[in-house]
Amino acid sequence: MTLNHLHLVLNHIPVLGTAFGLGLLAYGIWQRSTELKKTALGVFVLVALMTIPVDLTGEPAEEGVEGLPGVSESIIEQHEEAAGVAFASIGVLGLIALIGLLALRHGKAVPAWFAALMVIASFTVSGLMAWTANMGGQIRHTEIRPDAIKPTAVSKDLD
Repeated sequence: MTLNHLHLVLNHIPVLGTAFGLGLLAYGIWQRSTELKKTALGVFVLVALMTIPVDLTGEPAEEGVEGLPGVSESIIEQHEEAAGVAFASIGVLGLIALIGLLALRHGKAVPAWFAALMVIASFTVSGLMAWTANMGGQIRHTEIRPDAIKPTAVSKDLD
């Protein structure tokens, strides 16, 4: 397995993990479950940690695709910039979640204001992760680029 492949495999973790944590947190709030809310905080911490190898394999992945047909240097740069913002954001989210977990040890309930803060933050980070993933996908998937040429409909009646 190359670092390119590893980057492509691991990059799904922050995208899906953040969305999963958000859903789990929202469900925990709806069910008024302290355990589910704390579990969601733990998910955010784990996802933030798993984002580190994604970031570390980004540069080698870039070097592996530079010069390939259809690969645009400007799209790589846009993805890299988006990834920097998303990486910093998930780091902050993970740190806040860890602080929350440490403060809420020994059966303490998650305060409503903290849960609301985490919903807003995780929703924002989920959006940043999706934006970053979309930019990364455009590196090799020209069909999802905004300037992609759409195929024209071919008439079935060519008689």
